[in-house]
Formats: sequence, C-alpha cells, structure tokens
Amino acid sequence: MSKRGEGLGAVGIVAGGGALPDAVARSLEAQGRRPVVFAITGYCDNETVAGRAHHWIELGRLGRLLRLLRSEGCGEVVLLGSLVRPAVSELRLDWRTLRAMPALVRAFRGGDDHLLTGVAGIFESEGFNLVGVRDLVPELTVPTGLATRRGPDEAARHDIERGRAALVAMSAFDVGQAAVVIDNHVVAVEDIEGTDALLARVARLRAEQRIRAPAGRGVLVKTPKAGQDLRFDLPALGPRTIDGVMKAQLGGVAVVAGQTLLAEPEAVVAAADRAGLFVIGLPA
Repeated sequence: MSKRGEGLGAVGIVAGGGALPDAVARSLEAQGRRPVVFAITGYCDNETVAGRAHHWIELGRLGRLLRLLRSEGCGEVVLLGSLVRPAVSELRLDWRTLRAMPALVRAFRGGDDHLLTGVAGIFESEGFNLVGVRDLVPELTVPTGLATRRGPDEAARHDIERGRAALVAMSAFDVGQAAVVIDNHVVAVEDIEGTDALLARVARLRAEQRIRAPAGRGVLVKTPKAGQDLRFDLPALGPRTIDGVMKAQLGGVAVVAGQTLLAEPEAVVAAADRAGLFVIGLPA
C-alpha cells in the first residue's frame, strides 16, 4: 500500500520560527513526499533545515523565493512558523516585490489574517497552490475530545463557552485568537504579543492579587477568528503553552479540534497530565 501523498510533487515550506515547520516537514517525509524549506532569515530554526533541501530567504525577496520554488518543482506551498510582522520600510525589496507593492501595501493595512490573505493572492497569481497544514498533515491538528486524564468540570465548561463567545465577538477586529476566562469573567485576551505573553500577564495579575480566584480555576480558550482563511495562522498548542497555563494557575486549555495545530502531541499531553491540567478539543 502506498503512503498518503506518495508520488505527488515537492512541497515548499516557507518557514518562520518555532517547532511546527520541522514537524510538518517530518510528516511529509513520512508520507513519501519531498519538503523543501525556504527558511526566513532571522526567524527559522536551524533544526528545521538540517538534513533536508533548503534555501535561506530574506524578507522582501519575493522574486528570489518565486524563482526557487519553481526550480525545486514546488507546486504546493505552505506558510508556517512565527514571524514578527515587519514594517514595509524594513523590507529589503527586490524587483518582483516592488512590482507587488500596491497589493502588499493594501495587505498591510489590516490585521494578520488580512495580510496573509493578501500575500496568498500574490502566490496564487504566480500559479502556486497555497495549502494549509490541516490539508497536508491533518495528524498535526488537535483531535476532538479529551486528550488528558483530567477533564473540565461544570464551571470550566461555562468558562469555555464564555471564551468562545468572546473570541467570536472580537473576530471582526482581526486581533488575537485566545482568551483567559475565570469564573465566567474574561480576564485577558491575546494581543500582538501572543499567547505566551497573555499567560504571563495572567500569572502577574494573580501575583498582584488582581485575580483572586483559587488556583486551578479558569481556562485558556483558543479558536480561529470567525471567517478566517484556515490555510494560515491557525492557533497552535505546544509544551510551552502548557507551561504558561500552569504558571497562570489555570485549570486547562480548550481549543477547536481540526483547527488548532499540535506539533508535539505526546509532550503536550504528558506535560498537562503531570500538571493536573485538562486539554480538550472542541467540535468546530
């Protein structure tokens, strides 16, 4: 029996930071496919490029990226990993990027989802198929149901519902994808600093006794924005998230199944079980 994806063309991974690009590359290799990493200089980890085909790309060098994607036979392209949103003035532009500047300027005039959708349009106009992680390697998304020994109690389930409602309400503003809810109160939402900073803020508020709920109460809720292009910028869950939840003295994590990335599932579940936290994948 052939492996899933075997015989298909190479996949270009435009890689920022974090563990996810390497996890996706490994999953593609297990399918018998050939990943080619286009590592963004200053962001991509060396572990992602080690031992596999790769090219280092500076932000703003769109022409070079497109030429290399074609030379490597990458009909499919996936955008992965963490990246600090640059100012247009910080980019070292080549001629192809300059030609795309009107579209890029329009894309920069919005939130991250607006920016990524605009960038995707440029790739697609050049004949590339922009795909999402959940389409390429669905095994790297959170499954439906409880992943840990401990599950949410009734209070936590109310907090989960409250968090999902809050995130849906904020979707129109294209901001964060996470919220912390304690005893049915939204105490913090994700901003440009990301989930780790959100959890550190909650831990600080507890230390300052601005949050007085007992330890073990409250939930980190993560969900894509309503109407988001699910090929890009999906919420992610990793061991560092679990560490942040523990330090924030919350009860657990609730994410949307099939729409949340999970690069190290065994490590996440083991860390959550050691800390007595729950991790649950909610129906979309």
